[in-house]
Amino acid sequence: MKRPLPPKVETLFWSLLTALGYFLLASLSLYATKGADNIAAIWPPSGYLLAMLLLMPARSRVGGMIGMAVASFSANLLAATPAWMAAAFTVANAVEGLVALWLVSRHERGIPTFMATRSVVNFCFAALTASIASAGIAALLTGGSFEFFRSWMTTVALGMLIIAPPVVMLARLAESGLLRHTNRATIIEATVVLTIAAGLTAICFSQSGYPVTFIPCVAVVVAAYRLGPFGAGASVLIVAIITAWTTSRGLGPIAGMDTRPEIVVLFLQFYLLTLLGCALPLAALLVGRQRLAKRLEQSNHLLLQAEAAALVGHWRVDLVRWTIQWSDQAYRIHGVEPGTPMTVQSSIDLYMPEDAARMRATIERAVASGAAFEYQGQIIRADDEVRDISSHGSIEYGRGGRPVGIFGTIQDVTETVENARMLEAARSDAEAAANTDALTGLPNRRHTLAFLERALVGARENGAPLAVAIFDIDHFKRINDAHGHGIGDAVIRRVARRAKASLREEDMVGRFGGEEFVCVFQRSSAQAAEMVAERVRQAIEAANGRADDDGPAATVSIGVAVYAGETAVEELLQRADEALYTAKREGRNRLRMAA
Repeated sequence: MKRPLPPKVETLFWSLLTALGYFLLASLSLYATKGADNIAAIWPPSGYLLAMLLLMPARSRVGGMIGMAVASFSANLLAATPAWMAAAFTVANAVEGLVALWLVSRHERGIPTFMATRSVVNFCFAALTASIASAGIAALLTGGSFEFFRSWMTTVALGMLIIAPPVVMLARLAESGLLRHTNRATIIEATVVLTIAAGLTAICFSQSGYPVTFIPCVAVVVAAYRLGPFGAGASVLIVAIITAWTTSRGLGPIAGMDTRPEIVVLFLQFYLLTLLGCALPLAALLVGRQRLAKRLEQSNHLLLQAEAAALVGHWRVDLVRWTIQWSDQAYRIHGVEPGTPMTVQSSIDLYMPEDAARMRATIERAVASGAAFEYQGQIIRADDEVRDISSHGSIEYGRGGRPVGIFGTIQDVTETVENARMLEAARSDAEAAANTDALTGLPNRRHTLAFLERALVGARENGAPLAVAIFDIDHFKRINDAHGHGIGDAVIRRVARRAKASLREEDMVGRFGGEEFVCVFQRSSAQAAEMVAERVRQAIEAANGRADDDGPAATVSIGVAVYAGETAVEELLQRADEALYTAKREGRNRLRMAA
């Protein structure tokens, strides 16, 4: 783990690094490549200064600017520039660095990456704006002409655009540790590509007989494609160094132009600016495409994992070509080997016949209406296993609003359907258990009262005849005391069985509690109700002594009440109960009608 430098030491380090680098580049530029008006064709120190300002901590920038000012003034004096002009140049160069730093910092959080087109555009805008400001200040302080302004602006802009990006990117790679962990093959490839770019540029610009300035462009494009933004910036820097040096020596296709020296310098600057303007954005676009492709690959991988985990696949029907595509999980759901060619018809043939027709009709309606759709059905897999599926889909539209495709998902819901069936069966069983008397299997008191309540509402609203009978087993306590509760339960079951067998289909008998039962006669007049109730009594009495009916003899007393406008179930039951007690008082084993 690296220990951070003390603030003062850190500021001194950045100040010396800025001053030494700036002085060296300025001196070499003024000595090696001079254009018209003693101004270099490219001014590398401007790019170096901007790179240092971007890389150094904010607290060290004042010291860095002081180091730059000393270096600039010294280099200009060494080149025999008058002191006052050297000071003017230094001020202009300082302004360009500060303006570019301010503009870049406005649009970038931290150091620019040059990995996105927007980052490249923002940097280029900052460099061009800063070069215009610097050229204006230099021309104003020295009284320079428009030609001086134009030459200063282009040299400074090229210096920033060509020098700063590779320096910043190389520093970021070193700081992040990626440079140390880069594999040998990548380093060899980068070295070979950049060496080839340098060799081709040197060959092309060491002769003037053939206009082959396009060949270095090809090398730069290859470097941008293979190495990304760093390759683009580094290759342009190499081309710039070689072309500037050869052109200043009168070599190369550009130097061989039959025109004034300042036009040669201007054409060289335009050539380099065009080269950079193509390479750096191209590299950023390639990086963006690679990131997008990687993100898409990751998304597809996650989608496949999610589909496999959720048993969901997707499919798409091309309505123009009438073809269908399945995802791997869609193949698995259908029990078909992934990649097997499928047609729309062969896909439909995997469905149950009735489901296939319904699915086709659903899709046709969706295409006609444009609405999303869903359907559920059953498919017959390749292994003849029947599975439940659920599918959702939507219509894709092309230009002009014409349907061009259908995209949908398919999910194996067999377990869900089975669970729903089991849950419904369990619910039905629970409901039946809650409404059924465990001893006799007849409706219990709760169910009987609910049935009677519905029947009473129908009688009240529709005028349908209704009658109720209450009966209980005569002397049931004696049976229990003499034979035990087991025999008593058997007698209750026998009475319940005989009573149920004696009723009509629309009638109902339920156990109200103990040895008491209630019969509900729907659509029954008083005479019909009395006849059915009497049939019940006789059937129970007739069962006594039969071989298939064990236990002691038992009879029942019955009270019947016909609906007479009662507003509540309790009132009707009360009348039937009073009739029951009348039957008991009169000797039992008989039926009495309520008054």
